[in-house]
Amino acid sequence: MQKIGFIGLGIMGSHMAANLVRAGHDVTGYDVVPASVDKLLHAGGKPAPDIASAVSGAEVIITMLPDSPQVSEVVLGPSGVLESAAAGVLLIDMSSIAPETSLAVAAAGEERGVRVLDAPVSGGEQGAIKASLSIMVGGSAEDFEAARPIFEDLGRTIVRVGGHGAGQTVKAANQLMVAGIITLVSEAIVLLEASGVDGERGLEVVAGGLAGNRILDLKSASMLARQFDPGFRIDLHHKDMGIALASARAAGVALPVTGVVAQLVAAARAQGNGSLDHSALLKVVEQLSGR
Repeated sequence: MQKIGFIGLGIMGSHMAANLVRAGHDVTGYDVVPASVDKLLHAGGKPAPDIASAVSGAEVIITMLPDSPQVSEVVLGPSGVLESAAAGVLLIDMSSIAPETSLAVAAAGEERGVRVLDAPVSGGEQGAIKASLSIMVGGSAEDFEAARPIFEDLGRTIVRVGGHGAGQTVKAANQLMVAGIITLVSEAIVLLEASGVDGERGLEVVAGGLAGNRILDLKSASMLARQFDPGFRIDLHHKDMGIALASARAAGVALPVTGVVAQLVAAARAQGNGSLDHSALLKVVEQLSGR
């Protein structure tokens, strides 16, 4: 058992914190939304009124926040994590943010004697619920091994991919692939239905061949039913596609398909679908075909 301070109890964080409670850890959580803190209380965790209270006495601090500005504010800001955490604490940022923000957090942590890992995740809400997340970790090998037992309570595929910031670069690659595959599944659905083929039967056989993928496994039924309850919102994927394109520019590489898919994600958001699941990219593809 470890004493964990958990900050950010949204769609993903609430389930992750609950899994840590079930694994036997002493979890104290904070979120700006009181109802989210109540969820942790009902799961057996402890509520905190502010960041300082959440991290007080913690051996491990986990942050799961929407974007770089929130991570910078929560970790680096006044009364933030680094001001409140004791030296020697392990800070694991599991948010999906820009690699340069992770590097800044790691540098600030080193100045204060706080060990830092960037550890974004993939698997969506269902992965968070089932503790089956894929976790891509940047930071030192020693700190990664120290965090491994906690990661094993949250996910199944756990890999240290490099130094600080590397986890975020891998997450950017993950997100450009996910958005691209959702777009292609959307196009397949539109083609099948416009041609008079039963979409469910068509995707069933496709899923058994070389084109089989996790998007088909997890999202084809809800996409065919046009049910877009958020497991991962368009708004957040729009942010992630921006990170992917910025990372490509920094690396000096061209990602032409990613650029097109990023514009489709932006279109979904511009059309007022930002709060829907990213599978709502189907709505954009349908609109382009006048359907």
